[in-house]
Amino acid sequence: MKFIAEIDIMPHKELLDPQGKTVAKNMVHLDLTGVEDVRIGKHVSMTIDANSEQDAKDKVDVACKKLLANVIMETYSYELKAIG
Repeated sequence: MKFIAEIDIMPHKELLDPQGKTVAKNMVHLDLTGVEDVRIGKHVSMTIDANSEQDAKDKVDVACKKLLANVIMETYSYELKAIG
């Protein structure tokens, strides 16, 4: 079976996000007011060949924990959809 995992990786809310702070601070230069906070993360789309949905979830978790996200500084969440 094939699955698509749509993965979002974000810095922990407790940690400073310098990229987000810079973007939020500069919104005024684009005449965008009222923006109080910006957090910047990553989005990863991954196609997986797996025997079952649980097998696909296990593969996504391993990829996130060991490669895609720094779990000390980032959190991840994902949606998994069967395709084909």
